[in-house]
Amino acid sequence: MNDDQTKGTFDKLKGDMKEGLGKLSGNESMEAEGKVDQAKGSIQGKYGDTKEKLADKFNDAVDRNR
Repeated sequence: MNDDQTKGTFDKLKGDMKEGLGKLSGNESMEAEGKVDQAKGSIQGKYGDTKEKLADKFNDAVDRNR
């Protein structure tokens, strides 16, 4: 797991908490902020997944050419 995957997971969890607290307290702004954090986390996590897959493919290619 790389930093982007970790940060993405953290942001999604943070967003879940904010959205839940916003719903409980009736704070629509906090609820919306939570949804934004979830989306940000999802995007960052997918970026990290892609980065890791590319690194794996690169390392496999280097290993085959040794």
